[in-house]
Amino acid sequence: MKIILSGIGGFMGAEVAKLANAGYRDSSLAAGVDPNADGTYPVPVVPSFDRLKDIPEAEAADCVIDFSHHSATGDLTAYAVKNNKPLIIATTGQTEEELKMIREASEKIPVFFAANYSLGVALLIELAKKTAAMMPDAEIEIVEMHHDRKLDAPSGTALAIADAIKEVRADAELKTGRSGNGKRTPQEIGIHAVRMGNIVGVHEVLVGTQNQTITLKHEAHSRALFAEGALAAAGFLIGKPAGLYNMKNLIEG
Repeated sequence: MKIILSGIGGFMGAEVAKLANAGYRDSSLAAGVDPNADGTYPVPVVPSFDRLKDIPEAEAADCVIDFSHHSATGDLTAYAVKNNKPLIIATTGQTEEELKMIREASEKIPVFFAANYSLGVALLIELAKKTAAMMPDAEIEIVEMHHDRKLDAPSGTALAIADAIKEVRADAELKTGRSGNGKRTPQEIGIHAVRMGNIVGVHEVLVGTQNQTITLKHEAHSRALFAEGALAAAGFLIGKPAGLYNMKNLIEG
């Protein structure tokens, strides 16, 4: 599969490019998009999506993978829809308006959108949901840790975990951080964000009663795992009908 890589000049873009250049999952790069790209790339790179029309290789690409920034959502979805390219979005922090753009695009093309492209995290989310359902009276706290360069807090993955738990706890109330005085409510799901050093990504879910506690934890050792997941998602998405897909769809096949 041939890929247009948005955000090729960033850290994660470089990880995807490295795997694609090595033929991971039979992938290869067709072109790149990055407004701040500099240096030498193995494929043509342009600063914006409207310049892709000048690259013949882009027309033959099978999909677009985005590891840039959520502010590019408008141009990204417009290009993918106009050119009928399956779209894999691997950014977080989207505004409500940007989320609407993604949903509207998925009505016309297949779109894969996930907060985290780790298969292990996808399993963690399912386990957290099942545990919350089996222990309806338990208190739940989510702790996520990332490097000091991450902009959004809480992480998209922490919110995805919380949203999954809310599917089995309709009265759940999310509380980001905790300060001041006051007892937690039974409905509360606390989310705590830590930013320091070069932590790749740690997500921990604590589910506890007065008598026992279950701790579910996923720790990423290398950011390359997210690049692997994005390429796996691309292979899954190509050939699918229009719709909005996520890691649960990938796990279920």
